[in-house]
Amino acid sequence: MRTKLALFCLPLLSLLLSACGAEPPTATGEAVDAASAPIPVKVVVVTMFEIGEDSGDKAAEFQLWNERRSLDQVFEFGAHHDLHFDSENGVMVMVTGIGTAKSTASVMMLGMDPRFDLSKAYWLVAGIAGVDPEDASIGSAAWAEYLVDGDLAHEIDPREMPADWKYGYIARNTSKPFDENKPEPTGEMFRTNPELTEWAYQLTKDIELPDFESLDETRLLYTEHPNAQRAPFVLKGDHLAAMTFWHGKILNDWANDWVDYWSEGKGNFVTSAMEDTGTMQSLTWLTNAGRADRDRLMVLRTASNYTMPPPGVDAATNLLSENEGYAGLDASLESAYIVGSKVIDTLVAGWDVYRDRTPTVEDIAAP
Repeated sequence: MRTKLALFCLPLLSLLLSACGAEPPTATGEAVDAASAPIPVKVVVVTMFEIGEDSGDKAAEFQLWNERRSLDQVFEFGAHHDLHFDSENGVMVMVTGIGTAKSTASVMMLGMDPRFDLSKAYWLVAGIAGVDPEDASIGSAAWAEYLVDGDLAHEIDPREMPADWKYGYIARNTSKPFDENKPEPTGEMFRTNPELTEWAYQLTKDIELPDFESLDETRLLYTEHPNAQRAPFVLKGDHLAAMTFWHGKILNDWANDWVDYWSEGKGNFVTSAMEDTGTMQSLTWLTNAGRADRDRLMVLRTASNYTMPPPGVDAATNLLSENEGYAGLDASLESAYIVGSKVIDTLVAGWDVYRDRTPTVEDIAAP
């Protein structure tokens, strides 16, 4: 049974009773303290969208968590979607809405919500993404260390760019593509806690992910990309977040170059979605405000589709075919739930330790 808790219901009740000339009931000190004490949260699962209902129909990122976890409380939330909470284990699942603006606003709104204590919370982004066929196959799960923003830049139409430019996209306050004299990133790139990301990867790298027969039809088309033809697997790979759903080999090359540029050659573009630099930006400012800890963010993106077409198919045809659905959607949702659950359950089971420090690979017991 789920309990739905409304925003500001007690103050509203007092106001209504006062307006009617009745005195509101007086709560004991203990009751007031219990009502006002923020609820400690151990893990926040950050999903971005749901297709229809929260259960019982075509699933998107939230539905499997809703159907398979004991989310017994629902908190009204004045953003895209109500908050669902497992009160026994301290696990919250949110749906931010699609795009950087919505993820930024939703995470900031949750972080400032006085009903919750998020000071020790871990944040797990668990969402689908496009994947570079050079690196992985649909259904695969990638842990990201570098989060690179694909929107903060200067741009001119490539038909008007100088002949010696590779792209019409350059970093702000620079004079050419991939200018070595770029400014320090102020939102263009974030780095997650590398030790925590490595722990999450090492903890989950041997998980056998579901391999649906339906995946073969798409992945076998990628004859020039061996990794794209593999059964789904867990890997480490970095993330590009941009509000435009882009597709094609040229833009895929740009994504690789852009991630390489902002990560100083340390990152490798693997997955593409829209929200994660916004999520990290909010967590960074919430950390400054003492409301959260950005070093407890993990980004797990699972591959629902490829970011470029297979040989012999043009980019427009391949992109428009995805309007009918992503070939790897169901597999990617399962992978996100399976891999993400391993991390969550480990954190909750070891909360006496992980409340006060983040885990490292040394905490993983030998098989």
